[in-house]
This record gives sequence, structure tokens and C-alpha cells, in this order.
Amino acid sequence: MARGGYVGRDTVSETPMNEQSPSPAHPLLRRLPLAVMAGAAMVGAFVLRDRLGFDALAEHRAALIALRDAHYLLAVAGFIGAYVAIVAFSLPGATVATLTGGFLFGTFPGVLFNVTGATLGAVLLFLAARWGLGERLAARMEASRGRAGRIKAAIDENQWSVLFLIRLVPAVPFFVANLLPALVGVPLHRFAVTTFLGILPGALVYTSVGAGLGEVFARGARPDLGVIFEPPVLLPLLGLCALAALPVAVKALRKGRVA
Repeated sequence: MARGGYVGRDTVSETPMNEQSPSPAHPLLRRLPLAVMAGAAMVGAFVLRDRLGFDALAEHRAALIALRDAHYLLAVAGFIGAYVAIVAFSLPGATVATLTGGFLFGTFPGVLFNVTGATLGAVLLFLAARWGLGERLAARMEASRGRAGRIKAAIDENQWSVLFLIRLVPAVPFFVANLLPALVGVPLHRFAVTTFLGILPGALVYTSVGAGLGEVFARGARPDLGVIFEPPVLLPLLGLCALAALPVAVKALRKGRVA
């Protein structure tokens, strides 16, 4: 009788300790980062709702400008770090943060700081969701022969187009566009690239609005955040959406002809 159990007279079932594959993390441990982010989102929705709004920016604009002028690199790092936290923990104030980037740093390089912070925060949320739920869910969907499996196969076949679409369409909430790819097994590099490039047009619009906040503050007014739905802005965005959807339409047309 061997210590690993009887499997035959001349067979040893033990495996050397240095050759054993590491055991997977406990399911609760894998879900901990996502649970922390979800908890922070719920707390932030109540605690920070009024502290990260436009009125807070108007109130503290002089202090922010003074910090930027005295310590520019520190201001850039602090701003990007704050943006990362807002997106990763789904805190309120992402739009105001984008306006702040334009107000403090101008349309350029402000738009780069905005998109960098948003992309890094989205990647953190994506990784937490994929580690906690996405890997197992994606595997189950891929193994399924029902509707879930067909949905997974359709997304896999058109990943680049689908990822760009959910970023470009203004109606898709940002946190949904961060979580959905993690739950269907999208590779990290595709998620990061499509996030950075896909949010760039909208970020450019709001950053440019933020760059003009000085005049808005002087009038005691509020910025027009509905500018993204104005025809001169919305039509080009819809054109980009159509361009992103074109490969999907072409593939569907080809399949229809083959069928």
C-alpha cells in the first residue's frame, strides 16, 4: 500500500511536490476584488454624489489651478490616479472628471490624460470581473450548445467590431462596456486597445467643452453636456458606429449567400 493509494504492485501514485500544479485560488478569493469594487460603487453613489459634481469643480477651481501651476507633473499624476479610481470603482463623476481634464490641461494634452485614466480604470475593472466571474462564465458559454453558446460564438467572430461599437454608441453605459467583455472571454489586449480608441471621440468632445469652462464660470453658467447629441457631433459618431458595424454586416451577408 503506497501512501498515495494502491494502484498496482509496481506503480507509485505519488507526485513529487515540486511537480504538482498549483491549486486554483478559492472562488471567494477570486471574487474579492470585484466585490470590493461593487461595494465601493454602492457607497460612492451615496457619499460622493454631491462631492464629485460640477458645483464642486466650480468651488475648487482656483485651488486646482494653483496646484497645476505649482506642481504640474504631480497634478497630472494625481488627476490620472483619481480618474482611474473613479472608473475602476464605478464612482459618480466621470463626466466631471473629463471636463476637469480639459479645464486644467486644455483640449490637448487633456484628452490624452482623460483617455489614459479611463482606460486604466476600465482595465482594472475588466480584470477583476474576468478573474472573479468571467473565466468560468466564458468557458460555460463556449461549452454550451444552446443560445448562450451561439451568442459567445457570434461575439468571438466579431470581437473587434463589437468592442468598438459598445464604446462608440453613447447609449451604452461605460461600466457595462467594461464588464460585458470580461464575461465573454475577450482578450485583455483587444479590450484595452478598443477602449482607448473607442472612447477617444467622445472624450475629445467633452474635453474641449472642459477647456472652455473658464468662460462658463465667468458667466456663472453651466456647461452644455448635451452637445454630444447635437447633429454636428452625433452624426460623425454614428458614422464611426456604422464603420465599426460594417465587418459584421459583411460577414452576415456572406453567410446568407452561402446558405
